[in-house]
Amino acid sequence: MDFKMIPTKGNLMIAKNSLALAKQGYELMDKKRNILIRELMDLISQAESIQKEIDSTFTKAYKMLQIANIEMGISTVSAFAGAVPIENSLKIKSRSIMGTEIPLVEYDKSGKDVPVYGFVNTRASLDLARMEFEKVKDLTIRLSMIENAAYRLAYNIKKTQKRANSLQNITIPGYDSLTRNISNALEEKEREEFTRLKVIKERIS
Repeated sequence: MDFKMIPTKGNLMIAKNSLALAKQGYELMDKKRNILIRELMDLISQAESIQKEIDSTFTKAYKMLQIANIEMGISTVSAFAGAVPIENSLKIKSRSIMGTEIPLVEYDKSGKDVPVYGFVNTRASLDLARMEFEKVKDLTIRLSMIENAAYRLAYNIKKTQKRANSLQNITIPGYDSLTRNISNALEEKEREEFTRLKVIKERIS
């Protein structure tokens, strides 16, 4: 950005074009920022809702677990818990929101409703605890995806805000001032040229 161009008609056109591009760029940055902010606010709302659901589900799960421990014994419940396989079907994909890559977590839910233990020597409280903890896992995966997306959106909103501020407070005023200065200089030259020609014409007459 050269704000000290020589006052010529060619440079005036360049300055005007640069000013128009800077204004267009600012409008685009402003629209992008607003879209990202709306997306972020929506994610924050979702995160709050899921967090409340996780809290209530955890409460139910631990209540059922306590009952199962009382009915079956802690060592027995721990043995059944040790048989639960590690979740290794998670896959992370992504989608783009105004150039911001948002993670999408997918995992295989097939067979999750089938317990890994038999029904002999077990109680309904263990089944209920297992189902509630399965819900907690699903909700936690969703929450982690939303929180990660919110973090990335917030980071890009900050970057977009900086660019918009730079265009609004530095680039646009700079090219606006440059355009006016070149226009004034060219007008002054035209007046001087007109005066010079008038003087020459008077002398010839």
